[in-house]
Amino acid sequence: MTRVLQVITGLGRGGAERQLAGLVRRLPVECEVVSLTGGGPVADEIRALGVPVHELGMRGNRDLTALPRLVRLMRSRRFDAVHTHLYRACVYGRVAARLAGVRRIIATEHSLGAGEIEGRRATTGVRLIYRSTERLGAVTVAVSPTVADRLREWGVRDVVVIPNGIDATAFAFDPGRRAALRAELGVPPREPVYGCAGRLVPGKRVDVLIRAFAGLPGGRLLIVGDGPERRALERLAWRLGVGPRVVFRGETGDVAGALAAMDVYATPSRQETFGLGVVEAMAAGLPVVYTTCPALDDLPARLAPHARRVPADPAAFREALARFPVPDAVRLPVPAAVATYDIGEHARALAHLYTGVFTGPSTGPAPAEGGSTPWPTTGELPEVSSGAAVSPRR
Repeated sequence: MTRVLQVITGLGRGGAERQLAGLVRRLPVECEVVSLTGGGPVADEIRALGVPVHELGMRGNRDLTALPRLVRLMRSRRFDAVHTHLYRACVYGRVAARLAGVRRIIATEHSLGAGEIEGRRATTGVRLIYRSTERLGAVTVAVSPTVADRLREWGVRDVVVIPNGIDATAFAFDPGRRAALRAELGVPPREPVYGCAGRLVPGKRVDVLIRAFAGLPGGRLLIVGDGPERRALERLAWRLGVGPRVVFRGETGDVAGALAAMDVYATPSRQETFGLGVVEAMAAGLPVVYTTCPALDDLPARLAPHARRVPADPAAFREALARFPVPDAVRLPVPAAVATYDIGEHARALAHLYTGVFTGPSTGPAPAEGGSTPWPTTGELPEVSSGAAVSPRR
């Protein structure tokens, strides 16, 4: 069986980390995982699946002692492929894999924004290092066409679009979980709960949501996640007079339970590479108000009829939220957009890359501006389901 080492910067409760945990459950290959920095709740989840997790304890971006340790691990375990996730892991992982003689080097770009990467400014030095190490790999996986376009702007040559995936059944609405969490929070059954989930960083614009909520006559705002902006957001809620009605839940391993307690999902994030939280909310049967979500913006609107796009402005969000009726705990039908992002399809597409069928350079016409050509069926790449696309080497 094909043996793959998954290399990731850390294993906290982030979107990329949760994607990795979902993938190792379903990939038809033998996986091991290495976290450059250390453990975390997602590391425990992965170990519970019987998948080995190695922790390097890297102290920072310039801790070069991690490189020889990573090379030794790759050589000793004789992996057929290395798959890297997140900036630091992509840089160190691709270099180590080349030094270790690993034949297949794949990278996934989860968090490339316009002018930033993983919430930090993409300086000239960051871009130079990224492009230099990218040339050591076979292909870079973009989680959306939006990210693929940004990678091409950076000069990345081989880009495969394989969207993020979710297990929709894991987020199916459970009235028992709704009742339990609402009771824990002291929320009456028919009190509206607006909510969001994600890392509390400036780019998520949770302050816009709090300001919008402050203008509503009642209800609760449930904020799931943690991050450097939490204290400032808590102070803002109290300053606006809605402190008692804004619940900061913190990080949780039960996102599905939190979604069950909500009635509307709202996210004014100014930049997203995919918008995983929005797709999960739709899988839970929630209406969605959002500003940026490539997962929806790259699809026909008819596939997500209960999603409303509005500017990241408190007045616009307040008006959109006020339109929803008092909840009765009856969920909306799960829209067709959710089925587009099945994690099983994601895993199957990645497995094709691991087996080395793609040998590049690929042939065929250049992609239309803003788009991608279909996966070639000439033998260079396997034919896969819709949702995966590749741009040729230029």
